[in-house]
Amino acid sequence: MGLIKRILSKFGPGFITGASDDDPSGIATYTQTGAKFGLSLLWSSLFMLPMMSAIQEMVGRIGTVTGQGLTAVVRKRLPRWVLYMFVGLIVTANTINIGADLGAMSDAMRLLVPGIPFAVMAILFTVFILLLEIFVTYKTYARILKWFALALFSYALTLIIVTHNWGTLAASLFIPHFEFNKDFILMVVALLGTTISPYLFVWQSNEEVEEEISQGKTTLASRRGSSKEEMREMREDTFIGMAFSQTIMFCIVATAANAFFSHGLFDIQTSSQAAQALVPLAGRFASLVFAIGVIGVGLMAVPVLSASASYALSEAFGWKEGLYKKFRDAHGFYGVITISTLIGLLINFVGINPIQALIWAAVLNGVVTPPLIAVILKLANDKKIMGKWINGWLSNTVGAFTLAVTAVCTILFFIL
Repeated sequence: MGLIKRILSKFGPGFITGASDDDPSGIATYTQTGAKFGLSLLWSSLFMLPMMSAIQEMVGRIGTVTGQGLTAVVRKRLPRWVLYMFVGLIVTANTINIGADLGAMSDAMRLLVPGIPFAVMAILFTVFILLLEIFVTYKTYARILKWFALALFSYALTLIIVTHNWGTLAASLFIPHFEFNKDFILMVVALLGTTISPYLFVWQSNEEVEEEISQGKTTLASRRGSSKEEMREMREDTFIGMAFSQTIMFCIVATAANAFFSHGLFDIQTSSQAAQALVPLAGRFASLVFAIGVIGVGLMAVPVLSASASYALSEAFGWKEGLYKKFRDAHGFYGVITISTLIGLLINFVGINPIQALIWAAVLNGVVTPPLIAVILKLANDKKIMGKWINGWLSNTVGAFTLAVTAVCTILFFIL
């Protein structure tokens, strides 16, 4: 236990960002991918790693150098319509994601404790998460999120239980497969949207700022600029987080392909349905491990989703914001966290299928990702903002490639 604590202490915002990318709604998307297409899209987990790493490194660098969150920088440097588009997308998509995540967590908990009604479980999770986010200090809160991230290792364990042909998995990871049809392109766009996602841009840039504030840099002037050591640590942390995220994506897609696609189960809509379906195929233990993973990452992801929405809205309107602040000092910031979480909860009770809404939210994220990447590239190449820490040739090359891939996939989605 002591060794795990020392390892987790080395991780920062990049690791939490990567882990929160594999939230219950992401798990549902990855599970649906493996169930519907088998191992055909497994290569995308490796393909997207350098792309998401490059974009997250840029937003982390923007936060580290400017001492401000991404939305605050957008507000200062870009037109108002860009700001409002950026904030509107994040708040809408995040609220839908919160609803999907709370529903998935409640369903998963009912597999472990069948006697508790869904509504009661969803409300209990909502209250617990809000209390944690509003009343726990940032340093303690960040440590708790890292422990929740360990739940993702349950998917590696599940993969080991259900997989028999590792050679086929390895081949599918390195040999790309692509189909020019509507269903395949829709899933690719959804994968891009749930992996290279706008809320992660806001979260990491703001958490780099929160980290600096927790170290005593409480004024904007003291946070501006960055040393080589700080930049190196941020980049290492970001890559580790993104690699962790894509490793878990690989495990979930491969598990679904081996457990469901190969047995003719092509339509797994929810993470709890996936856990239940594992019982006759891999045993009750695999099902429980899968369900525990859903709950653990949900407890990490829902606060990240609500906080990133609140960061975006608060910075857009100049409100006091930050998890380091007390509730009495940032009513607007914590008010957005509370309202977005409660609306997400209500989605589960008004007849809207949050999982279907999630898939289309992921697609929406994928569709709007290209212009947002263009915004990030512009900011990261602005010497007035970044000084000597502007993009180098490698960041610009990978960033431009990411922009091209997301744009082409979006175009194909609309024309096929």
